[in-house]
Formats: sequence, C-alpha cells, structure tokens
Amino acid sequence: MTQVADPQVTEHGGGVWSIKVPIPDNPLGFTLVHLLDTDAGPVLIDTGWDDPTSWGTLEAGLGACGTSVDAVHGVVITHHHPDHHGLSAKVREASGAWIAMHAADASVVRRTRSNPPERWFDYMARKLTAAGAPAEHVAPLIAARDAGRTPKLPGLAPALPDRDITPGELLELPGRRLRAIWTPGHTPGHVCLHLEEEHPARLPGHGRLFSGDHLLPGITPHIGLYEDPDDETVTDPLGDYLDSLERVGRLGPAEVLPAHQHAFTDAPARVQEILAHHEERLNDLLSLLAAPLTPWQLAERMEWNRPWAEIRYGSRSIAVSEAEAHVRRLVKLGRAEAVGSDPVRYVAV
Repeated sequence: MTQVADPQVTEHGGGVWSIKVPIPDNPLGFTLVHLLDTDAGPVLIDTGWDDPTSWGTLEAGLGACGTSVDAVHGVVITHHHPDHHGLSAKVREASGAWIAMHAADASVVRRTRSNPPERWFDYMARKLTAAGAPAEHVAPLIAARDAGRTPKLPGLAPALPDRDITPGELLELPGRRLRAIWTPGHTPGHVCLHLEEEHPARLPGHGRLFSGDHLLPGITPHIGLYEDPDDETVTDPLGDYLDSLERVGRLGPAEVLPAHQHAFTDAPARVQEILAHHEERLNDLLSLLAAPLTPWQLAERMEWNRPWAEIRYGSRSIAVSEAEAHVRRLVKLGRAEAVGSDPVRYVAV
C-alpha cells in the first residue's frame, strides 16, 4: 500500500497508518482509527462514529493509504463505545471483514441490542435517583421512558462481533505479531494491543502499543460504573483501571498509538502521571467526605474541566458515575463507608 497526501492520515511506518475520523459535536474531535497492513489484507483497529461524515472520512483515509473499505480483512475493537465501534457494521457489510472484541465488551453489545431503549431510560433514572440526583434531572429520563417512542441514540444497535479477543494471546494476523492486553476500567472489556515488532525508527523500548482510550497523552479516560441492569455486583472500575494501567506501564513500549490526541513515547512516565492524578483525586474526595454526601453532591463539589453550573445535562450524569466509581474505590480501600439509603451517602473513615 502507498500513501497519498491527506491531512487526516498519518503514516507511522512499518505498515501502520492512522486516520482522524471525526466525532460529531464532541470536544474530543476525532477518533484515531489505525490501519495495520497484514499478509491477509488491511486490518482496522477501531472504526469511528456511525455518521455520514465520519464514514466519508474513513473511506477517503483508506484510499489515501492505498486501499479501500471493501479490501478490509478484519476489524479489532479496543472497546464497545460508539466512537470506536460505531462504523464496524458498515465496514463488515462493505468488505465481509470479521470483527473481534473482548468477551466482556461483547456481552455489553449483546445486552444493549437485546434491551429496549425504554429499559435503559428506566435503569438510568433509578440509578441517578439512588445517587441523589434531583427530580428535575431525572424527569427527562422518566418522560422518555413513558413516551413509548424513544429517540435513536448512538450505540443502541452496535454490530455483534464474530471473534473473541483472548487476553495474552496473539491475534490471528498473518505476518504480524499483535498481542491483546486486557485493560479493564474505561469499559469492562477494554483491550490494548501490543505490536511486538521492532519500532521502524528503532526507538528504544518494546514495540508499539495501540492503547485505545486506556492511555492517552494529555487527558485521562472516563472511569464510571459498569452498567448492567441484570447484575447488582458492586464492581470497582477505578481499581480495575489502576491495576491494568500499571501492567501497561511495565510493557515499556517504544511508542504509544492512542485512539485520541496523538502518538507519544515514554509510556511509563505517562502512567505514573495518571496514577498520581487519581491518588490526588481520591485524597481530595476524602476531604470532601468529612460529612456524608451522596454521589451527586460529591460530583457537584469535585473539580472538573469547567464549573458544575456549566456542565451540560448528559455530562452531569457521566460525572456522577465517575464520582461513584471513585468513592467505591475509597470504600474498597477502607477509607470511606456508605451510610443510610434512599439515597445512599458516603463518609470518610
């Protein structure tokens, strides 16, 4: 494959390219869809958001890499979110490509497809009420549930994968050595992909890492709760994330190719920065929990990238989920405990 000049495409050498596929109305701007040349044909790592502009950018980007959508041999998904998995069905329809995903995220996809949107609205309304959200925040969810006609939301009909990604094993990619590293936290089945080949520029380190959303150069991924209406297990997503983050740091890749922002080096240093960030955040939360607070009250008081009053409706729900994930970590560490119910509050111990 040969590259043609395209501002959305970057050639990383050694049969690897990235394509900036836009995410509509999102401050992240784009998903970096990576193309890996194999002896069986091109393989995509993620596909981007399901949107006509995004699809057109992906098609043009593949053309700039000297290939086309219908030539794609396979699709490897780092995690199930719609800015990564959204276009997978269209790629498979155009090419007959297989789609691979970790079993934990494949389970999320099956659950999402099998549950009607009304059930998700009901589930989220109950979760937010239990977290102490005010009635005016929950009301739109209840109204949507009761209306009987719910809007088309992104990610509610994602493609079912037809291959499992097995952690620790090499993927079946002829001519390449790509090993799956299970990195739960952002999602239960998030994977990073370690290209165990010498860096084309001979940078020091061990190969290259396609890091998805797990390890990013300038921001940290959202760590919220794993949502499952049928499972009341009290999970610890932040603990999962921190553990798998340290595992990635020990790999010592020469270069990291993330799904957002840009490629970077010195993964161990970036890992240490993120670990320190979360430790500081947990300590700040302990100070806030000198008196009992609900997850909603905690989210109102936490530091975000903008004041709480400026955070939009949907982002507030995400913030509450992240607050609860952090307080669950404190509970597991024995540094906080739950008190009362309807809604539950947490206090430092």
